[in-house]
Amino acid sequence: VQLQASGGGLVQARGSLSVSCVASGRTFSSSGMGWFRQAPGKEREFVAAISWSGGSTDYADSVKGRFTISRDNAKNTVYLQMSSLKPEDTAIYYCAARGRYGSVRRRPNEYDYWGQGTQVTVSS
Repeated sequence: VQLQASGGGLVQARGSLSVSCVASGRTFSSSGMGWFRQAPGKEREFVAAISWSGGSTDYADSVKGRFTISRDNAKNTVYLQMSSLKPEDTAIYYCAARGRYGSVRRRPNEYDYWGQGTQVTVSS
């Protein structure tokens, strides 16, 4: 599975932005997907995850109520809609895929494939 993230950019605080991740490979529709982020000088952290069917989602407390993860298996794409953005949301956002399992998980080591990341910068 290869993952290509896009859609990052510069946005003002309280604004909205969407990032997406297109996957290649036949296993996408059966894979749990996640979004993680890494700010300069910090460890990579969990943002959101979605099950293979989209029926289950999970969010970090820091983004709950502001971010929405979704997927379109017909397009092999997972989305992260971000609203009410804060300067502390500034980071490189990575999408990730679980190779053999479709459930939601929070730990990076439970994901087998990673995209290259897309920069999201929120100005105050």
